[in-house]
Amino acid sequence: MQQVTATEMKTRFGLYLDTVLQHPIFIMKSGREKAVLLSYQRYEELQSIEDRFWAKQAEQAEQNGYLGSEKTMKFLTKGMSQDGSTSS
Repeated sequence: MQQVTATEMKTRFGLYLDTVLQHPIFIMKSGREKAVLLSYQRYEELQSIEDRFWAKQAEQAEQNGYLGSEKTMKFLTKGMSQDGSTSS
């Protein structure tokens, strides 16, 4: 793990853009970690992991009885048109 101060990052940004291709860089300000600089490739990998996670969550919700947004709206609309409320 490489840590640099915000001032150092500002001064040597070009160098760190090359370094970040190998590993993330933690940017410190006032003695605390404030940000992380990642390569674009690593960012895309993390986005892909997150997308797969949320797709799996949606799949599990559907298996557990979630109707999906379209069917839910139809259900709610039908219920409201029958008695003017959404309660069962």
